[in-house]
Amino acid sequence: MSEPAPKAPVMADPLVEHPLIEGRYSNAELNASLMRPVLAGPARWWWVLVGICSALTVLLMVGMGVTFAKGVGTWGNNIPVAWAFGIINFVWWIGIGHAGTLISAILLLFAEKWRSSVNRMAEAMTLFAVACAGLFPLLHLGRPWKFYWLVPYPSVLRAWPQFRSPLTWDIVAILTYLTVSVLFWYVGLLPDLASARDTARETWKRRAWGVLSMGWRGSARHWLQWRAAYVVLAGVATPLVVSVHTIVSFDFAVAQLPGWHTTVFPPYFVAGAIFSGLAMVLTLLLPARRALGLHHVITNAHLDVLSRLMLVSGLFVAYGYVQEHFFGWYSGNEYEQHAMNILRVGPYAPLFWTVIFCNVVVPQLFWIGRLRIQPVVLWVAALLVNVGMWLERFLIVVAPLSEDFLPSSWKHYAPTWVDLSLLSGTMGLFGLGFLLFLKLVPPVPASEVKHLQHELESSEAFAREAAAQRRSGGGAP
Repeated sequence: MSEPAPKAPVMADPLVEHPLIEGRYSNAELNASLMRPVLAGPARWWWVLVGICSALTVLLMVGMGVTFAKGVGTWGNNIPVAWAFGIINFVWWIGIGHAGTLISAILLLFAEKWRSSVNRMAEAMTLFAVACAGLFPLLHLGRPWKFYWLVPYPSVLRAWPQFRSPLTWDIVAILTYLTVSVLFWYVGLLPDLASARDTARETWKRRAWGVLSMGWRGSARHWLQWRAAYVVLAGVATPLVVSVHTIVSFDFAVAQLPGWHTTVFPPYFVAGAIFSGLAMVLTLLLPARRALGLHHVITNAHLDVLSRLMLVSGLFVAYGYVQEHFFGWYSGNEYEQHAMNILRVGPYAPLFWTVIFCNVVVPQLFWIGRLRIQPVVLWVAALLVNVGMWLERFLIVVAPLSEDFLPSSWKHYAPTWVDLSLLSGTMGLFGLGFLLFLKLVPPVPASEVKHLQHELESSEAFAREAAAQRRSGGGAP
């Protein structure tokens, strides 16, 4: 079925410049347009991207195979740079996963209407990003097949993990975040899985979606229980946005190393995680919106609010940079001052100023209203922020290690082909997961968008009635 033609715009609020849904549609029309990406056959662009991402995933398998066979000595790590790409990639990927919970859970609790069209893609992005992040601590163990030693299970040897180790904290944080994110994503999917079951023509699809929808029939009792479970899971997921990356920042902050031992890291890491996550949401959302014809439900209003959030979180990140360097200077500690100096004027200066350009200068474009709704500008800016945030993680991990207390032990770092294959391979795995998501489940929650349209129509009818009464001199209703 072709996409319904836009009719009159539906506004969430008379003061909002852009509508949340372009046009008015019947429930059947909305359902058909939002289910079409799943029910229609894969397009050529989809196969091309799947091929590219599959090739990168094979490269990831090769890198992991070499690491398992020969050990982490195949990486570029050295003494004193014992942490490098593995931890950089872990922090970067786990940070990207934060925007999904922010957009979906926190905005659900605050009853923000605009989340309805973008929350599912953001949640799916979170799942794949956390899965990619979880690979790196395991690979970094050296003996990844012993990973269960980090989990506090009832061993007959009475061997408990070292709870003072940040590795144990990471395991607890990641597993908790992944479990809650999967549950939250799946519960939100239930009404749409049932809708896909009832719409599909192929028998195997009806059966598959029937099993996954867990007997959903859309009764009032089902909706009531579903809403309660969704809100409870949102309440559980919300503190995880703060706790997970705070724990990740403790990996560094509890160390004595200059440049790491600072109390600014927890809020600084959380702000950076949300910033990078929002950038990745836009990186994925904009091409998907165009390719799947979702302009009527992912409108300029969504682009505008996402770019505003990027601007705000970018300002938090910029404030973190200023704080970090100010306290490095104000401490009077020559080692701390050196750790900051090598970023500004030392061997890492080109990377540092690239970070400043990508993460501080580029988001300032979003002060201009017309640029906030330009897809090309937004997509390029989001890509630059993604690059800048990865380089920021590189500087946090590598720079303090390479030039610490003893000049005689200083040594710089260069990645090997195994490091690069693991990084690019996880990008392929992430992209492959997202492409499969676009074809297997509705990328935009049809049930929530239909509910949103009803709310907007009610608000619009109320506004029209109030205006009519004012014109007739009857005052506000």
